[in-house]
Amino acid sequence: MAGSSRYPCEPVVASIGRRAVAYAIDDILISAIFVFLLWEHISLASNAEQIAAVINGAWLWIAITQIIYHTWFVWQFGASLGKMAMGMRIVDETTFESPNFGKSLNRALFRIFSGMVFYLGFAWSLLDPMRRTWHDKTASTLVVNA
Repeated sequence: MAGSSRYPCEPVVASIGRRAVAYAIDDILISAIFVFLLWEHISLASNAEQIAAVINGAWLWIAITQIIYHTWFVWQFGASLGKMAMGMRIVDETTFESPNFGKSLNRALFRIFSGMVFYLGFAWSLLDPMRRTWHDKTASTLVVNA
């Protein structure tokens, strides 16, 4: 029914472009942390293959860090630092409130999977009318303008 919503206005789904910039901000932050932590090993490498080996050796720790980072920020603030910088929030698709811990963890775990399969989980948002990625769909979340 018109006017029966408990919200003064329905949230506006964030654009793909703004989400892409937020993704880049988040990944640059996490990458910078690992470049700092691994700098001694990276600086000792004599070629690109050795640098790749150092980074590949840390992949599991990078993935765990991403899961912790995204779970905590979404659970506590409703957005990652990148999404905050771009003026977006992640909300439960039925209540429009910040996701609880379980949904935040689900979203963070499936975010890794969305990127592992040729980024198809992210590309899915191009086909979805609500611009949901695989990790949004599994966690029942939306990314909206703040």
